[in-house]
Amino acid sequence: MAMHEDQLHIDAAVARELIDESFPEFRAEPLQAVNSSGTVNAIYRVGDHAVARFPLQSGDPDGVTSWLRAEATASRAFVEQCPFPTPQPLGIGRAGHSYPLPWSMHTWLVGSVATPTGLEASDAFARDVAVLLASLRQADTRGRRFSGVGRGGVLGDHDAWLETCFAHSGGLLDVAVLRSMWRKLRMLRPADSVVMSHTDLTPANILVNGERIVGVLDAGGYGPADPALDLVAVWHLLDPKRRDIVRTHLHSDREEWLRGAGWAFAQALGLAQHLHVAAVAAAPAPGEGRAAGRAGDRPARPGHHRPAAAVRR
Repeated sequence: MAMHEDQLHIDAAVARELIDESFPEFRAEPLQAVNSSGTVNAIYRVGDHAVARFPLQSGDPDGVTSWLRAEATASRAFVEQCPFPTPQPLGIGRAGHSYPLPWSMHTWLVGSVATPTGLEASDAFARDVAVLLASLRQADTRGRRFSGVGRGGVLGDHDAWLETCFAHSGGLLDVAVLRSMWRKLRMLRPADSVVMSHTDLTPANILVNGERIVGVLDAGGYGPADPALDLVAVWHLLDPKRRDIVRTHLHSDREEWLRGAGWAFAQALGLAQHLHVAAVAAAPAPGEGRAAGRAGDRPARPGHHRPAAAVRR
């Protein structure tokens, strides 16, 4: 299902050709598409030790190359501070075979993607999350400030994005309640300083084995941001008792804790917008019929991301 109106096509056959040309050392390795909740890249596992990531949205090739190089630099810095394994960049692949953009190859990590309810009552998992966040906060920002791009600055700066999400959520969520919640969250006092942050620590970017973290993915956005930003993992993945384990470990005050809920809220509401775009892209043209069967007509519930939990504590 397309997640973007300008989504690029990439399939296993094209990916195979591109990988073989840019990384001939992997020609003998089997290729397998990876199902992912991410919306930025199409992902293919290459053998047992590598993964190829192909940007899904069209863009300027030079700009995408710069972005991939910046991600690689951030990922290498992240591994120095992260107490858990994290993928490392192997190189940038060339465009071709109808795919118009550069793309990237990384090392592969074994593990299961964390889910919103799978380990919510695990003390061991909560302690791992706390250790991860504390370790990132100890990194030297080297005087850098928040870049101004994406989440991690001031909650209220995301009003326009939230308004777009609200406008497309009427058939899925109680928008009046959500607007009321956002009015409170956006008024929270911004952070006085920044810390080094993963910046996208959602469930899909945490790998687990049993009750322990065994990998942290997609660290290409690693950089200075609001200390509360990485708390999205806490609000998405832990129940109230386990959240308290993390809060105590980090010594988070009330403002920081609620800002974390605000960032989780803003991130979770984006799901409704992605579902809307996907629905528009998949809609039949005038005069076309809809395929039989309705099993795929109902979207996954955004409530799995717990936006409503954000203001209850």
